[in-house]
Amino acid sequence: QVQLQEPGPGLAKPSQTASLTCTLSGGSITMNGYYWSWTRQPPGKGLEWMGAIAYSGYTYYSPSLKSRTPISRDTPKNQFTLQLSSVTPEDTAVYYCVRDSRVIARADFGSWGQGTQVTVSS
Repeated sequence: QVQLQEPGPGLAKPSQTASLTCTLSGGSITMNGYYWSWTRQPPGKGLEWMGAIAYSGYTYYSPSLKSRTPISRDTPKNQFTLQLSSVTPEDTAVYYCVRDSRVIARADFGSWGQGTQVTVSS
C-alpha cells in the first residue's frame, strides 16, 4: 500500500524559501499513470491545489502560484519536493502531498500524506 510522508512542522520567515519533501513508500514515483501533487489548506479556508509532477517527470502548476512553486523529484530516493519562494504569512497552511490518477488532486480520492503545518511569521 502506498504511503506518503511529509516532513515535520516548520517555521519560515517572510521572503524566505520553504522546501517540503514528500517521501513515498510502498510504490514507485514513476508508477505509470499517477500524478504527485502538493495541496495546501490555509487556516479557515478550503483546499488549494498547488501543482503536480507526473510519473513522466512533467510538471503542472496552479496559474496563481506557478512562478513561486517549482516541483522536482529524486527518483532513486522516491521523493518529490515543493519549493515555495518569497513566502508571506498568507502561505501559512497545512501542506499535503498526494498521489492521484489525475493531475489536480481530488479531496476524496487518491493517497494523501498526513499533512504538515508550515507557519510563516517574523
